[in-house]
Amino acid sequence: MAAMLGGGGGGDGALGGLPIEQWWFEMPPCTRWWTTATVVTGVLVQCQILTPFQLFYSFRAVFNKSQYWRLFSTFVYFGPLSLNLLFHIFFIQRYARMLEESAASVAHFSWLMFYASTTLLCIAPLFNQAFLGTTLSSTLVYIWSRRNPDVRLSFLGLLTFKAPWLPWVLIAFNVVLHGHWPKDELCGIVVGHIWYFFNDIYPSTHNGSRPMDPPQWWIRLFDRDALPAPETDVQAAAINRDVAQPAVPDVR
Repeated sequence: MAAMLGGGGGGDGALGGLPIEQWWFEMPPCTRWWTTATVVTGVLVQCQILTPFQLFYSFRAVFNKSQYWRLFSTFVYFGPLSLNLLFHIFFIQRYARMLEESAASVAHFSWLMFYASTTLLCIAPLFNQAFLGTTLSSTLVYIWSRRNPDVRLSFLGLLTFKAPWLPWVLIAFNVVLHGHWPKDELCGIVVGHIWYFFNDIYPSTHNGSRPMDPPQWWIRLFDRDALPAPETDVQAAAINRDVAQPAVPDVR
């Protein structure tokens, strides 16, 4: 899988010969639990303990029949044990992990996940989307690609390109493979661009205003053990989060 999309830098989520327990605990918390829920759900469906009909998102099932678990299960089901499931776990491990590791705090990344998930749940009925895990993954891939414009990636060892092209390369691959435009990836790009614009571009043109930063009650919820820092320190950490990202060599 890594050979298919080479590059992307440290924290790519590969096992790297580490014991599975150590690899699991080294993951940041949001990525760890998303990966775990994805694997467990795939295994349960493979063993026929659950069925996809119990997991897909339906506005009527959630709000008329009180099946609230669908608000979460739609993001963790990528199919039974298969190459497709492995492909999506790879993307979670690679790009969600790098985004979380470079975030100002767990609260900031979890707020991004909350924003993306809530937005996707609101627009899913418009596009008849039942499973939103791929769309959420595409949102994170887009944000990562825009924040790492100089990283070079290799697709199938044949095509080398810079990271901002990654979402479009994946869309082109889906068009060639399936013969239609993937609405999941396109919705993910739109949602991801809204976040990227208001979080990374808007502040520089509006005196540092950061409308997409998490509220203080959310920060206290996730970082309750940390001492309260001045607002300027939190903003500075968010602005400079890319500085902490590891250097990535070009792919040859």
